[in-house]
Amino acid sequence: MSTVEHPGRGPLGREELAAVVARDIPRGAFVNLGIGQPTTVADHLPADSGVILHTENGMLGMGPAAKGDEVDPDLINAGKLPVTELPGASYFHHADSFAMMRGGHLDVCVLGAYQVSWRGDLANWHTGAPDAIPAVGGAMDLAIGAKQVFVMMTLFAKDGTAKLVPECTYPLTGLACVSRLYTDQAIFHLGPDGVTVAETYGIGFDELAARLEVPVRRG
Repeated sequence: MSTVEHPGRGPLGREELAAVVARDIPRGAFVNLGIGQPTTVADHLPADSGVILHTENGMLGMGPAAKGDEVDPDLINAGKLPVTELPGASYFHHADSFAMMRGGHLDVCVLGAYQVSWRGDLANWHTGAPDAIPAVGGAMDLAIGAKQVFVMMTLFAKDGTAKLVPECTYPLTGLACVSRLYTDQAIFHLGPDGVTVAETYGIGFDELAARLEVPVRRG
């Protein structure tokens, strides 16, 4: 693998980033999409991908977001957004859904995050601010239960600081669990050997490396 730079494309918008994540999900995988931005990945999976989407509120075989006459108030994902069902979809108890998550039956989960460390530590449920509302949901279960954890987020905060950090300063969701980090400006592969930049969008590798506080290497 070598780093692919896209100087004329980026930073990526939400839908563009969702399409990139969908591109990298293995065919036939069982996948959970977290609340928020990750739910948009469902709209970019090809019909012939064979990917089976799982929701923690008890559904297997979820389709893209429901629109217009497709909306059924009883058919929602974990974020309470209306969704469609694909042929063969099934429903089950919330406890059974969490057993699937904790039991290692999911190939990939896609989560949002506030911070990710260079080791793959994940902070995505609370900023630690006194007035912030914590929202862990099933993130901890997914972080330790899924075979691969993909994270989607913007790379830089509003103050310009990177959210890929040496150490997470927000409360942790899981340790060394993130395998890939998808951001609007770059895609990173994380592992025990450090951080590899797979692709960049609208920014070159050297400029990217200069803005980060963690060491990165080319693919």
